[in-house]
Amino acid sequence: MRHTLTAASLMALATASAQAQEIDQIDFGIISTESAQALQESFGPFIEDMSEYLGMEVEPFFASDYAGVIEGMRFDQVDVAWFGNKSAMEAVDRAGGEIFAQTIKDDGSEGYYSLLLAHVDSPLDSLEDVLATCDEQSLDFGNGDPNSTSGFLVPSYYVFALNDVTPEECFDNVTTANHETNALAVANKQVDIATNNTESLYARLAKSKPEAAAQIKEIWRSPLIPSDPMVWRANLPEELKQDILYFFLQYGRFGEQEKIAREREVLASMSDGWGPFLMSSNLQLIPIRQLELFRNMTRIENDETLSQEEKEAQVAEIEAQLAELGELEAIVAPAQD
Repeated sequence: MRHTLTAASLMALATASAQAQEIDQIDFGIISTESAQALQESFGPFIEDMSEYLGMEVEPFFASDYAGVIEGMRFDQVDVAWFGNKSAMEAVDRAGGEIFAQTIKDDGSEGYYSLLLAHVDSPLDSLEDVLATCDEQSLDFGNGDPNSTSGFLVPSYYVFALNDVTPEECFDNVTTANHETNALAVANKQVDIATNNTESLYARLAKSKPEAAAQIKEIWRSPLIPSDPMVWRANLPEELKQDILYFFLQYGRFGEQEKIAREREVLASMSDGWGPFLMSSNLQLIPIRQLELFRNMTRIENDETLSQEEKEAQVAEIEAQLAELGELEAIVAPAQD
């Protein structure tokens, strides 16, 4: 087939070429699951390999919370980022992000779990024990970052929304922090209960601070959460995106055995211990979007400030969105089997 270059297509090619020439550094966003120093040590070798492969500087981008990385991408200060599913959803919806790959564990598993933690000496051993104290409002609670999947969204629905209570109604004091800070607060008895996840507690804290981890017990575990996505700015030049995608997909998978072995070691030291990446897309967010909508619907149904008519209208709107996601899920599922 013969293709004719129009003035518009030539302009588009020129613009893309100019963009490619302008980008001489990749800023790699890393969400604040723990201290910046620990994250730098964890991601440093991978970032160095990425820089060598792409032939340009790749610099880590840290922020004090998840929102900082999302906003960094929104204003083109972050080009590629590791997010949790909830923060990835915010990056896709508000910051021009696009999922291109998914992490998996070094054992090949493709998910993790949200947790509620308590001190080993605590009389609280289950979610039911926690909920039984809500009327007294006697406990201090460490909640996760509002853009965290396992630290905030998942417990917001399964722990609180499904039990018709909010953290503010159940606890005497509610603070917000990253996973590491919340776990240490439990270990040091600064809070009675805190959210966390299996990655942060068992794969990171148990290795970096085993004494603190030994002071913590798990009292609730969520359903499985899909593994974390990798996100790039959708407006990056296509040629650069293809280079980035290939780097991720071949890393720890292709090449000489010595190269593969070294890269597998690098991946195993990242976050909670990763294996080679899988290709992914924004469709990964379907269950997270469903969870967010279910949480919102439960909140609306329990909102005493709304009239019955207002509740029905808002719930109907959410049900329509859930139906759309269900149809999309039904199309995607056979293709993934």
